[in-house]
Amino acid sequence: MILQALKEYYDRKAAEQESSISPLGWEWKEIPFIIVLDKKGSLLQIEDTREGDGSKKRGKHFQVPQGVKRASGIAANLLWDNAGYVLGMVNTEGLHVDEKKRKLTRAPEQKKAFVDRIQNELSDTSRKRAIITFLSTLNISTLEQTPQWADVYQTNPIMSFRFDGDYQLYCQTDEVKMVLASKTNIDDNNGLCLITGEKDSISTLHTSIKGVWGAQTSGANIVSFNLDSFRSFGKRQGQNAPVGETAMFAYTTALNTLLDRNSSQRIQIGDASTVFWSDRKTQFEEDFSFFFSEPPKDDPDAGNHRIKNLFNSAKTGSYVEDSGNEKFFILGLSPNAARIAVRFWLKGTIAQFAENIRKHFQALEIVKPKGEPIYYSIWRILVNTAVQDKSENIPPNIAGEFMRAIISGTPYPATLLQAVLRRIKSDTINRVKPVRAALIKAYLNRLLYAGKNYNEKEVLQVGLDTGQLSIGYHLGRLFAVLEKIQEEANSGLNATIRERYYGAACGSPVSVYPTLMRLKNHHLVKLNRGRKTNLEILIGEIMGHFDEFPAHLNLHEQGKFAIGYYHQRQDLFTSKKEDTSDEASK
Repeated sequence: MILQALKEYYDRKAAEQESSISPLGWEWKEIPFIIVLDKKGSLLQIEDTREGDGSKKRGKHFQVPQGVKRASGIAANLLWDNAGYVLGMVNTEGLHVDEKKRKLTRAPEQKKAFVDRIQNELSDTSRKRAIITFLSTLNISTLEQTPQWADVYQTNPIMSFRFDGDYQLYCQTDEVKMVLASKTNIDDNNGLCLITGEKDSISTLHTSIKGVWGAQTSGANIVSFNLDSFRSFGKRQGQNAPVGETAMFAYTTALNTLLDRNSSQRIQIGDASTVFWSDRKTQFEEDFSFFFSEPPKDDPDAGNHRIKNLFNSAKTGSYVEDSGNEKFFILGLSPNAARIAVRFWLKGTIAQFAENIRKHFQALEIVKPKGEPIYYSIWRILVNTAVQDKSENIPPNIAGEFMRAIISGTPYPATLLQAVLRRIKSDTINRVKPVRAALIKAYLNRLLYAGKNYNEKEVLQVGLDTGQLSIGYHLGRLFAVLEKIQEEANSGLNATIRERYYGAACGSPVSVYPTLMRLKNHHLVKLNRGRKTNLEILIGEIMGHFDEFPAHLNLHEQGKFAIGYYHQRQDLFTSKKEDTSDEASK
């Protein structure tokens, strides 16, 4: 189903007039340097196509004949390749003696393979002869005189050819296209393609998929058989899962296009490289990444109106101008040695996915201090569960499962609650941030809604809920009040009971609350009578919800403790007339 959907996406893009997707037998390639020749094959210049500064320089992309799949052998591309193949050069600086010898031996063989392919596959024209002349009479000392040679020598870049006066590469000219078109007519019907159901030449080696974060830079495969234990009935490699050459090109081209670094139809969720598309061009397809991506710092509200469209879709059953019945596909991929693992594969209608994503944002709604984002991106949520709040420390399995839960409308993974509670306990200064409180609330409510029978009073609300049934929730409220009393009694206090007692209070309340209640009495005497009375009344209301301090709280009650603490603290600050939003965000 995955390969069929990708094949259909390729067919859709190929039929669009404005589409830049590669036709059969071609691919887009970044080519930093172009060798410019005159009609006789003499070198005029090496053209540098790169733009940007320093290490961020990137070459322009050109459509070139599809490259060969290389492993350890020697195989050349047609009219483009790295400098080692095109020029026969090799940079041996810093190499071990054996490695240096190996590369020096391979260099002339690589160049010969490059020249032979041009000789054997292209028609005899003046331009072909000019390129052969250049390659045959090539003098490295001439190249060394060009300003670009140092970069070419150091980086071994992809190179191709252009003739003076032309605006396109030689490989893009009609004379080359005609030759390649004649070779793409497949007449060796030696198998039935599993994707199309038609006879075709079965692909033995599938084109590598590039752009999956963490996979090999040279690419990896979804369909691959390279060990005897994977094979059946003596079939070799791709013959074990017969996919025709035409369908193979279509699905690999579609997936590589979706995974391209400039693609607007990919997002990175932890280690899961996620791509998405619809069966026709839709607004939902264009907006999907904004639902989950962190907005740019110079435009923090970039995705807000798109998320608001999600909430409007609940009323109409459609999304903006989309009917809602269009098919939509989401594919999550992660690296697995030399192959690609499918983390999740979800398909449905736009209306279904829009509703599930809307419920996700609705579940995250919580009272917030000023300055907080209206909606939290997945990245912002996940980094708040990671050690030191760093994205590289996000547990890999959490990200993929979290994304799957959002899109499918199921409860969030249990590991998410465990991770955020660990961070709250280990982060001594800013424990229950708004984003962490929102995540815990969303996790617990979605889990509650998944059950058949539940009491409405068990549902965690957006703001303070004095009718909540959870004892953990009210213990969290009590902790917030006790902390507030300490802060008001000791102005300028650098550390409160939060730094010292929070972990024990939410894990084993009976071990610390008696101490905290005695400390509270010492702090109350420092306050004026009216304030003291109001706080004592509030403590009495909270303690009326339980008879004794429990010995332990399970993980769910610890989560409700955090929500109770957060809700009560927000209420204590926002109920004051003066603006205390900065304090409320502590």
